[in-house]
Amino acid sequence: VQLQASGGGLVQAGGSLKLSCAVSGRTLSNRVMGWFRQAPGKEREFVAAVTGSGGNTGYADSVKGRFTISRNDAENMAFLQMDSLRPEDTAVYYCARAGAVYYIPIREQSRYRYWGRGTLVTVSS
Repeated sequence: VQLQASGGGLVQAGGSLKLSCAVSGRTLSNRVMGWFRQAPGKEREFVAAVTGSGGNTGYADSVKGRFTISRNDAENMAFLQMDSLRPEDTAVYYCARAGAVYYIPIREQSRYRYWGRGTLVTVSS
């Protein structure tokens, strides 16, 4: 299984970006997909997750109401729509897929088995 995140870039505060995550290999639509981020000098943190078939979503408090996670299992894709971006959203964003079946949008990094390389998002003030 391979994941490739894309869509990062430079945007002004208040702007929007949409990240995409392409999944290849043994694609399973019943696996939770998640987005995480790592800012300079900080540990990687949970951003958002969506259960199989998009039934349930979960968000970090810092992005709730601004970011929207979604997935298109027919195309083996996951997305993160980011609106009202702030300078503190600057980070490398990673998509990940859980290694087992979960029915809730899990936040623990240890439960994600497959990771993409990440895409850099820079928000200028």
